[in-house]
Amino acid sequence: MTDQRSPAIEHVQWGLIRVEKLGDKSDVKLWPGGGRRWDWTETNTHHVPGIQVADVAELLEHGSEIVILSRGMHLVLQTSPETLAHLKAENVTVHVLETREAAKTYNELAVKGLPVGGLFHSTC
Repeated sequence: MTDQRSPAIEHVQWGLIRVEKLGDKSDVKLWPGGGRRWDWTETNTHHVPGIQVADVAELLEHGSEIVILSRGMHLVLQTSPETLAHLKAENVTVHVLETREAAKTYNELAVKGLPVGGLFHSTC
């Protein structure tokens, strides 16, 4: 049986997010049971209009019922209104927060064993 607990974020600093079992990444996607580097070029994501439906699709595919979207360290990264509408339509609880606060909230939910996923941006 695989571990379906969302991996813990161990450390956050400018340009680096350290995740349990995944190591150091600059941006990361996390979900129950795993995660990977978040490569913005896969979905042509930019700071504005920001996080797209395609960016969160993988989180939902892996069973995330709570989604944490980080805005970056200086709150530059936006989230498109379509993404928020999509998550609402899917009955997903969403938190849009500064990266350090996003990591803290994510870890608090993950340690409780809740099905939390997130997108974490380590700069801007």
